[in-house]
Amino acid sequence: MQRNSFLKAGLATATFLASPFLWAADTLKNYRVDKGFKVDAGKDRFNHAISLFDGDTFMTKVSTKDTNGDMYVYESSRIKEGGPALHTHFDQDEMWYVLEGEFLIKVGDVIHQAKAGDTVFGPRNVPHCFAKIGSGDGRLLMTFQPAGKMEAFFQKVSEGALKTMSEAEQDKFREDHGFKRVGPPINQLKK
Repeated sequence: MQRNSFLKAGLATATFLASPFLWAADTLKNYRVDKGFKVDAGKDRFNHAISLFDGDTFMTKVSTKDTNGDMYVYESSRIKEGGPALHTHFDQDEMWYVLEGEFLIKVGDVIHQAKAGDTVFGPRNVPHCFAKIGSGDGRLLMTFQPAGKMEAFFQKVSEGALKTMSEAEQDKFREDHGFKRVGPPINQLKK
C-alpha cells in the first residue's frame, strides 16, 4: 500500500511540475495572431521578400504562422515567361488571383487563360501548374489552404536548397514538403 501511495504521489508531482511546459507547448502549437494586421502594397509580411525560380519574387501576405497552418497567402511577381512544372499537392487546395499580366493555369486537363481580375481554383490531388505569358510584369496572389509546408519550401528554395540536389533529391525534397512533380511545365501557348 505504501509503495502505491508513493508512486501515486510521485506521478502527481511529476505531472504538476510538467504542466507549465505541457501548457506552453499546447499554447504554442495552437498559436494564432490575436488581432488583425495590414501588409502594405509591395511589402512582405516580415519585410523580407524571397526570390526564386528564375526571378520570381514572393512576398508573404498571410503567413502559415499567423493562421496556425490553416492558410498561406503570398504575392508572386514574375518578369520572365513560364512557370513551375506540373505538380500535385497532397493536402492543399491552391488558388490563383491574377493581379497583373496574363497567365495560363492548368488544372487537371483544362488550361485556363487568366488575366487581371480572374481567379482560378485548384483542388488538392489534382495536377496543376501555371505559366506567365506575354511581355511585361505578371503578378499573382496565391493561397494555399491549409498551408502545409509550402512557406517553408519556398524559404528553403530561396536559400539555394535545390541548387546542389540531383533530380531524385529534388523530387524527395518536394514530397517532404507535401507535393509531387508529375509532368513538365505548360508549353508557351500563343493566341
